[in-house]
Amino acid sequence: MLARRFLWIIAILIILLLVGALGYRLFERTLMRAALVPSASFAADKTSMEYRPASMWIARPDIADNPALWLPEGFEERAPARNASVFFIHPTSYLDRSRWNSPLEDADSQQRARLFVRSQASVFNGAGDIWAPKYRQATFGAFLTRREDAAMALDFAYRDILAAYEEFIRQAPAGRPIILAGHSQGSLHLTRLLAERVKGSPEAGRIAAIYIVGWPVSIPVDLPRFGFPACAAPDQSGCIVSWQSFAEPADTDMVTDIYEASDSRSRAGTPMVCTNPLTGAAGGAAGAAANSGTLRPNGDLSDATLVKAAVPARCDGRGFLLIGKDAPDLGPYVLPGNNYHVFDYALFWANARADVGRRLAAFTAR
Repeated sequence: MLARRFLWIIAILIILLLVGALGYRLFERTLMRAALVPSASFAADKTSMEYRPASMWIARPDIADNPALWLPEGFEERAPARNASVFFIHPTSYLDRSRWNSPLEDADSQQRARLFVRSQASVFNGAGDIWAPKYRQATFGAFLTRREDAAMALDFAYRDILAAYEEFIRQAPAGRPIILAGHSQGSLHLTRLLAERVKGSPEAGRIAAIYIVGWPVSIPVDLPRFGFPACAAPDQSGCIVSWQSFAEPADTDMVTDIYEASDSRSRAGTPMVCTNPLTGAAGGAAGAAANSGTLRPNGDLSDATLVKAAVPARCDGRGFLLIGKDAPDLGPYVLPGNNYHVFDYALFWANARADVGRRLAAFTAR
């Protein structure tokens, strides 16, 4: 009798766990919004950021041992170019719902930002000096709602990015090629920087390549505003590289819902730029054998090892990058819908690094 009761208890617990898991899958977006979207109204801050001090940057040429200089153990390459200046905008690292924009003194978000710069901006350290500013980023919850507060928070964060870019242009050597790059929220701010500041500027002719990774770029709606074409071939320079990584089956609704509502122009259903990072070409597919190095992180993302032939890649009809059904286990940071957003650079780290080198070489040879 006791054994039978015990089995019934175990069966009931299993059913409750299954029901709970199903409920989470059904309501995970609602739960995420409840946990991460601030309930308070956006509060304007008129304080302007001054980017001359090195303390305002995560990475800069005069900051020794900054995280952008990291390389995975054992990685070697022949004669990196190192003749460019790279402006890199890190992704969202502030998760608090107590306010819409992060204070720069928030230790947790700054530490996460350093980890992102290490795994992402390190792709570019063979190309030249990396400048990665701190900024009062919008909180993660700003991307889960259409409230006007979220738009104001993103606009506020962009003010910092614009100020940092002006300092970058002032200090970076005038004769060197420029590479612009970002991820996620950083890429969103980069798109605005291209449209409002870089397009038609004196330095526009010095831009060797632009990496808008982890944020959609509509071919008919966005590209005309930027003044730069999408990269069609691996040796093309002065163009835009972009991809967003999903395992299969991919649920991309969370991305498209926010993206398509983020501008008054209709992006609904429009094709997006998809550069296959394994080939450097627009669209197409490549098997895992073409992947020369994926970063496999440790538990807290503080370090990683380079693994070859781990992930394939193909661009689907809309412009999302699919990495197959047997995606690697990279820890608990995969987002709902099989979204490998956090690992957009890490999945293709070595290939992306080679891509940067090719485009920079093509640019300097012009």
